[in-house]
Amino acid sequence: MNAEPEAEFADGDPLDESDQVFATAAELFRLLATPIRLKIISALCGHEKNVSQLLHEIETTQPNMSQHLATLYRAGVLARRRDATQIYYRIGSERAATLCRAVCTQIAVEMDGDSEIPATERLAPLPALKG
Repeated sequence: MNAEPEAEFADGDPLDESDQVFATAAELFRLLATPIRLKIISALCGHEKNVSQLLHEIETTQPNMSQHLATLYRAGVLARRRDATQIYYRIGSERAATLCRAVCTQIAVEMDGDSEIPATERLAPLPALKG
């Protein structure tokens, strides 16, 4: 029987269950720490799109787009299907999409000067107003 190896800290110590949760979350945050990847996920939340459609919405080069799509696909955040010569991408992990939506929505609300969110509950402090 082949048992999966336990995850380990960099120093070789095995992770306990809570450490594995935090390590997995940190890996997801690392994967999503690029604005273009967040834009891709946002663009695909409604329905699947091919590379040309994504390039129409997101300003970048085709090679750069393909590299980010491949990274998100390998991580399981995106899924894809081939239709003749076109490859269509869609959300493959609702967990990742929900996280992106929640964080980006929270930041957008905070950036809107009319928000009633107390400063202590904001993700980042807003700059002090001069005057």
